[in-house]
Parts: sequence; structure tokens; C-alpha cells
Amino acid sequence: MRTNALWATALVVIATLIVPRAHATHQVNSWDTPDGARVLFVEDRTLPILDMRIVFDAAGSRDGDLPGLAMLTNGLLAEGAAGRSAQELAERFESVGAQFDNGSLRDMAYVGLRTLTDEKYLGTAVNTLAEVLTRPDFPQAAFDRELARMKVAFQARLQSPAEIAEEAFFKALYADHPYAQPPGGTRKSLEQITLQDVEAFYQQYYVARNASIAIVGAVDRAQAEQIVNTVLKGLPAGSRPEPLPSVAALDRAQTIKINFPSKQSHIYLGQPGMRRDDPDFFALYVANHPFGGGGFSSRLVGTIREDHGLAYSVSSYFSPMREKGPFMINLQTRADQTDQALSLLQAELEKYVAQGADREELERSLSNITGSYPLSLDSNSKLLGSLAMMAFYDLPVDYLDTYIANVRKVDQNAVKQVLKTRIDIDKLVTVIVGNGGS
Repeated sequence: MRTNALWATALVVIATLIVPRAHATHQVNSWDTPDGARVLFVEDRTLPILDMRIVFDAAGSRDGDLPGLAMLTNGLLAEGAAGRSAQELAERFESVGAQFDNGSLRDMAYVGLRTLTDEKYLGTAVNTLAEVLTRPDFPQAAFDRELARMKVAFQARLQSPAEIAEEAFFKALYADHPYAQPPGGTRKSLEQITLQDVEAFYQQYYVARNASIAIVGAVDRAQAEQIVNTVLKGLPAGSRPEPLPSVAALDRAQTIKINFPSKQSHIYLGQPGMRRDDPDFFALYVANHPFGGGGFSSRLVGTIREDHGLAYSVSSYFSPMREKGPFMINLQTRADQTDQALSLLQAELEKYVAQGADREELERSLSNITGSYPLSLDSNSKLLGSLAMMAFYDLPVDYLDTYIANVRKVDQNAVKQVLKTRIDIDKLVTVIVGNGGS
């Protein structure tokens, strides 16, 4: 009964997170721990909760010759720690109404915690998180089980035209760069990874100097510092990994067609785009919005969906990472309409790069971006994600408060200039998966 009551309390609290809250400014506290971890903290007394995320440069880009190793390591952290089983760890979190989460992508791996801030609950939640992060046991049985699950997931990817297209797209864009490898592993790597590989990866990358921490919640600066010290105290200082290699520019256009027995073709088109700290970040972000990032008001939707009925959804976006993440356009269309849809897409991109956005669509985009921005920070969890991103990519602490001003600085000339200098329409990768790819 006690556990159920705690969960009921937690669920009520969590449900209130969706209620919009106005934040005119965000007082972001920043400091480095003695061992070199960067911390960003926002005190928010709106709700009696604390959200915390610890991010490591320990994701797919660090897999080396064993794609999937980072994801497997991260997935095993809560499968046994400090002599407690996965079930016991889950019960400890549950007993105080706390939620643990973790994940591993291409650039970053993370562990996170949401907990009530009452002293009766906070200590147990934070101490359990510390055990998971600093004292994982990596049981052989859990390793075997998680590896088997990843092999099943790999087989599922082989049956998904969208997954096949995305993997081929990244491989063509990045060649020998670490970003080319699928974070979920390959058939070969999933047969080669050993428990010893997992332990070595953890020891190398899960260290204090490789950590960035974001905290949002109803605690003060002194409490936040104490929580950080508790969670990290068992980690060695270690060192940051060597910087990733730069992403090479494409030297030619490339079209890859992969036959797949589906009624639709999946099309990916793009090239390496920008780093997260790119000086052209705001210009490129704003430039993409009228073209394919603005939903139903974008040019791509207007031409390909509304005018010609060739796709239900079509979009473009930049996915900035530590090194140049992709600029990507994707759509799904009926197999017999593949050539027409692709031709229209290419024509729209060529026209947009040459001419840029007109005044009306740029003003509409600026209004949409700045008007919706507060909603991206209207809950603890959303703000936490932004702080974690800022800490990981070493962005300035006033990033959130200057965001709208930076967006509004982008004018027609800036859009036109950045499109011409950063998108080379003669060197695009095109991937087509489906019957239209035969």
C-alpha cells in the first residue's frame, strides 16, 4: 500500500508537468566539480520534484570496431549494481516514487532521475542512482540477455525500410567516420562483443571528466552541489576522450537504390550539415523552417503533399552534433510515384538554395519559431533536456535567454547567403528503399 500511495503522489506531480509555465528568464547556475564535470542547474520551486541527467561522451561515436558496444554498456548499468539485482534496484526507485531512465545515441549517452524532493524520498533516489552509475556489476546473465535483445532488434531493423534507408544514408554521408556506424550494432559486431569489452568501455568513458550534468528542481545551489557530489563520488576523475575527427565534405553526388518488397518507397536526401556550436546555427535553423521544417506551412509540404498528393508527410531538418550532423530531407511515397516525388523534391531544393525565402514566409517562420519557443521550456523535463544539451556541447549559460534574439537577427540576406555557402546541390546523397529502388 505504501508503494502504491507513493506512486499515486508521483503520478499526480508528473501530470502537472504538462501545465505551461511562463519563464521570462532562466537563472542558470554553472560550475565545474573538482574532477572536471560541468554542471548546469536551474532552481525551480514550481513543483516539489527534481530532475537530473548525467551525460557522457560515451555513445555510438565511441564504439570503435564494435558498433553497439556503447548502447549495450549503457543498457546494462541498471541491470545489477552494488550487489543488488535489477529487480532490487527497480524496487528501490519505486519505493520512493522515483523514475530512472537511460539511453545511448550517436553523440551522447546518459542516465537520469526524476524524484520527489522531500527528504524521505530524495536520499534513497539519489543514492540508488549513484550505485547504478558508479558501481554497476555487469552480471553475465544480464549481458547475455541484453545482447540477445539487441540481436533481435537488429533483425527487426532488417525488416524496416525506413531503418534500412537511414542506415544506408548515414553510411554514405560519413564513410569511415564514427557517425557512419549504427548505434544498435551490426551483425558482425553483435557476435564479437564480450563482457570484458563492456567493462573496459565503462571504465574508459564513464568518468567524471567526461560527464556533464543538468539539474532542474526544487532544491537550492548548495543542495544541488551535494547531490552532484553524492552521485559522482564513486567515479574516477579519468580523462576526456580525444576529439572526434572532422567530417569530410562530400566530393560527389551519390544515389543508392535498395530494393525492398514494400508498397512505398522511402527516400532520404542530404549531406553533412552543421556542428552544434556552428556559428551559422541560427541562420541554418531559420533557413530550413520555411523549406521543410515548418510543418504544413513549409514549401515541401505545399508542393509534394498539397499540390501533387505524393506523400502524407515530407520534411527537412538539420540534426547538429559534436561534429557535422546531417542535413536530411525524407519522405515516403507510393512506389510508382518515386521518380516524380524525387524530381519535385530536388527541384524545390535547387530553387530554394538559389533564391532563399521570400519576406512573407520568413516572417511567418520567425513568428512561429519565437512564438513556440517558450513551450519547449514549459516543464522541468523539457528544460532539463535543453540544459543537458548546453552542458554537453559547452554552449554559453545565457543560451536560453538569448535564443529568441539570435533567431530574430536572421534576415533574408542571411538566409540566402547561408543556403548558398552551406548546401551544395551538386553533392547530395540520395537513398531510395522500396520497389521504387529496384
